[in-house]
Amino acid sequence: MRKLFTLILTGIILLSFGQSIEQKAADIHDRVFTIDSHTDTPLKFFNSDFDIGVEHDGRKGEGKIDIPRMEKGGLDAVFFAVFIGQGDRDSLGHAKAFEKAEQIFESTHQEVKKNKKKAEIATTPNQGYKLEKKGKRAIYLGIENGYPIGNNLGNINHFYDLGARYITIVHSHNNDISDSSTDRVGPEYNGLSAFGEEVVERMNELGIMIDVSHASDSAFYDVLELSSVPVIASHSCARALCDNPRNLNDDMLKALAEKDGVIQMCILSDYVKQLEQSPERIEAQKAFRKKHSNWANYTEEERKEGLRGWYQLDVDFPPNLATVSDAVDHIDHIVNIAGIDHVGIGTDFDGGGGLADCIDASELGNITLELVKRGYSEEDIRKIWGGNFMRVFEAVAAK
Repeated sequence: MRKLFTLILTGIILLSFGQSIEQKAADIHDRVFTIDSHTDTPLKFFNSDFDIGVEHDGRKGEGKIDIPRMEKGGLDAVFFAVFIGQGDRDSLGHAKAFEKAEQIFESTHQEVKKNKKKAEIATTPNQGYKLEKKGKRAIYLGIENGYPIGNNLGNINHFYDLGARYITIVHSHNNDISDSSTDRVGPEYNGLSAFGEEVVERMNELGIMIDVSHASDSAFYDVLELSSVPVIASHSCARALCDNPRNLNDDMLKALAEKDGVIQMCILSDYVKQLEQSPERIEAQKAFRKKHSNWANYTEEERKEGLRGWYQLDVDFPPNLATVSDAVDHIDHIVNIAGIDHVGIGTDFDGGGGLADCIDASELGNITLELVKRGYSEEDIRKIWGGNFMRVFEAVAAK
């Protein structure tokens, strides 16, 4: 009888203290502050009737982020990018870009305001933590592509007043600030322009994070040399694992760490792993780009139609996607090269981001699960999911 009692007691103890790895990961994910440093979600509700307060299906081209899926995926905070594609670099082009940016800022503020019971715009790190305690989502704003700054430093102040807390200085093509990592024409300045150097100084003065994702290697090093505060790469991966010019090589990772910056691992498959795509998808993309080659001069209706068509490609011709394991390989590499204090997560959801087993915000816990499987501690995961990024955010805001 005593032996039976002992066995029962042992079983109870094991049940009490035993925990599956899935439950352990879920508990950690719930406890840590999680922030996604880069999404293009404003493209969805600026150009359609998309409601961020309603759950959508990410596998049907309906977007990757909304409040219900943030709640399901345990995502506490997110940076929405005010994305402006590169257009003509003249006074008219700059004026159009500035106007478009203002419209996107306004639509984003209005969309969040409609859902104020569930989310709020935040502008400081502390506000994000406070909103988490209230059970609300924190929505931060950034600008992707410094194009709408034009040649006017005062526009940086203006965008700061609208809530911008980082600026990705350049996108896929060179602008008046910086060389891009992917402009087919090649470099114009071999790094930053003279005006770009002034932009760095003004962003430092205001407390706006400088984002070097998309910048050329030379521009990356120029920014590190000039900036008086740490910088970010809001959505980039390790070039050693995926040889894409958008990613950072090992020397860049080390240099970023030496300046106490952070690289936010991106889950856009093209930056994670080189994968073959179906001929049908490749041809459909070529046809789309040929049809839509003049975005800068599109009317609003043409732009809406174009965006709908772009998202529909993923439905009609599903991409071959990398996996969470592939993405966490990048975290492993960055930790090995730069250290645990210099890596985070910036998904690029709604800008192409998404993995086979992390297709939208509702599945972000899968990344934490993989980290736990690989032996990362709760403190490590706290740093990766937000602590490192927020440290840089706080340092820049303190200027």
